[in-house]
Amino acid sequence: MGLKGKYTAHIAVAASAVAISLAAWGATALTDTDAAARTGAGSQGTGPEERTKEPASGPPPVSKVRMPQGIAHAAEAGGKAVNITIDDGPDPQWTPKVLEVLKQHNVKAVFCMVGPRAKEFPDLVKRVVADGHRLCDHTTSHDTAMDKKSVAYQKQQILDAKRMIEDAAGGAKVEYYRAPGGAFTPDSRRIAAEAGMRPLGWNVDTKDFEKPGTSAIVGTVKNELSNGPTILFHDGGGDRGQTVEALKQVLPWLKAQGRTFSFPVRTAP
Repeated sequence: MGLKGKYTAHIAVAASAVAISLAAWGATALTDTDAAARTGAGSQGTGPEERTKEPASGPPPVSKVRMPQGIAHAAEAGGKAVNITIDDGPDPQWTPKVLEVLKQHNVKAVFCMVGPRAKEFPDLVKRVVADGHRLCDHTTSHDTAMDKKSVAYQKQQILDAKRMIEDAAGGAKVEYYRAPGGAFTPDSRRIAAEAGMRPLGWNVDTKDFEKPGTSAIVGTVKNELSNGPTILFHDGGGDRGQTVEALKQVLPWLKAQGRTFSFPVRTAP
């Protein structure tokens, strides 16, 4: 083979080697691109090493407070503080009157509301919240025999009412659960606590729902206050005129006894 032939053969071999190298590079690049597509890596620099890094900064994890399932009676403020609780509303006639008496004496209370009533009168629910009071779930049907019903029924009664009240309140949270007639069960207390609501009892039942007369309601508070700090009144379920008049007498009497006003405990100090 002459010099020209040798030169031509050399060029052909070199060209072939370059072609093989380019083909190999293209296959490697294609494989890398497929891998990036499968793993989500790409032009944003989010390859595996970036994705496994922890954020450089940010708020610490928020720990969820475990709500006790026990029935609360004590006052947050302790000492001689009492808790005023108002059940069965809201009612368009009586809730505003109760709110007015509470405001006159600068007293905050817990309003235990029946879900459909809250849904029907959302403006009253919002007014309760705006006045600085707290909300309590009193179920959807006020079934005083719900402790004899299925767990599914109890759950529906509690959680549906909670949703109705919070929707009516425009975002304020329901902080307590009170079983109608005190018909608590271990399951209902658990359901409420897991939903962020403290089961709430009472120490003094004024029996104002029986309309025994204003003086009888006031007398019950005075005679039974030694039982504990949580007092039960009603703003729904009928004519609550006696309740309103009793509150006008009870609240200043409590203050004269050196009592202050608080909310029921939710969690341990």
